[in-house]
Amino acid sequence: MADTLNIIAPLEQEGSKSVVRAWLKKVGDRVRRDEPLLELETDKVAVEVPAPADGVLAEIALNEGDEAAPGAVLGVLSTSQSGPPAPPPASAAPAGDGAGGPDLRQRLSPLVKRLLSEHKLAPGEIAGTGCDGRITHKDVEAFLGARAHGPTRIPHGAMRKSIAEHMARSVRTAPHVTAVFEANFSAIAAHRAMHKAAYEKAGAPLTYSSYIVRAAAVAMASSPNVNARWHEDFLEVFTDVNIGIGVALGEKGLIVPVIQRAQILTLRETATELGDFTERARGNQLKPSDVRGGTFTISNHGVSGSLLAAPIIINQPQSAILGVGKLEKRVVVRTIGGADTMVIKPMAYVSLTIDHRVLDGHQTNLWLTRFVETLEAWPLEDEA
Repeated sequence: MADTLNIIAPLEQEGSKSVVRAWLKKVGDRVRRDEPLLELETDKVAVEVPAPADGVLAEIALNEGDEAAPGAVLGVLSTSQSGPPAPPPASAAPAGDGAGGPDLRQRLSPLVKRLLSEHKLAPGEIAGTGCDGRITHKDVEAFLGARAHGPTRIPHGAMRKSIAEHMARSVRTAPHVTAVFEANFSAIAAHRAMHKAAYEKAGAPLTYSSYIVRAAAVAMASSPNVNARWHEDFLEVFTDVNIGIGVALGEKGLIVPVIQRAQILTLRETATELGDFTERARGNQLKPSDVRGGTFTISNHGVSGSLLAAPIIINQPQSAILGVGKLEKRVVVRTIGGADTMVIKPMAYVSLTIDHRVLDGHQTNLWLTRFVETLEAWPLEDEA
């Protein structure tokens, strides 16, 4: 009897549920310890499950699309010295499977290979959206739908379905109320123009989001319950301000990496973390710990062109979410030398959507007032 090890789904899971997105190896493949075997996906992050030891993949217990509960057996690894021989190196494999060659074929799951064979498709015809550009069965199905006549039917991915469930649950749970202010970005635009090159040189891309995160952390002191969580018998107010900021992933949805303890970070430290998170999020390289522990969320929806979005759905179990609209030059009235004068300023609408069980209008407006004042009076005293 060969010695075997079960391949187990991670016990800690970030998201409402986890499903098998793709197997990176097939039964009979020889693998090394810590080599990725398969990908799991939740509504928040994709995770690679590594081999627990050297051996041969002996069995696949859960296939693509199957739900993988924490601790579930995903497959079986044979760790005995006997077993099927290792597959030939890529250079010895046949080269006739379309653009991409044998290396691309070896990274396809059994389900994807079967779909390609059934529909007489070559891998090079399809753009992969999986880890490192791998083709998933959803990519094949989307390609077939687009090629067919009539409306395209694109199956929901695990991330999209989980996002939908989370949004619907939030609306059912919390009474949403939105307050809207207007912010003048002149001060931070001038500061950014002066310091952008130096920050870039230091590996800290200085985006407007960096200032927004920093100002949000400062504003918490004026209305601490914005950084809180509702329980049936009490309100849990957090000391640390852990700010999540949404990063769009195209048609797949978005992911919300979390900047931990934002209240103690400088603008440069904030910019560095934001740049790192954004790059890794779009490369599907975030870890579960990167999206865990948020106490407040920012939706910078203006980057895609919207002036105002309301209500922005609260990221449960948080109590509020900040929305920042498109930055554009507008004519505003200012009192200059005792007279009202029309001037052109870079302006944006900023909104705070609250859980009305936790916060009232007075607290909401206090927070927004402090947030706007911080942006408009930049730089901060300790970052001049």
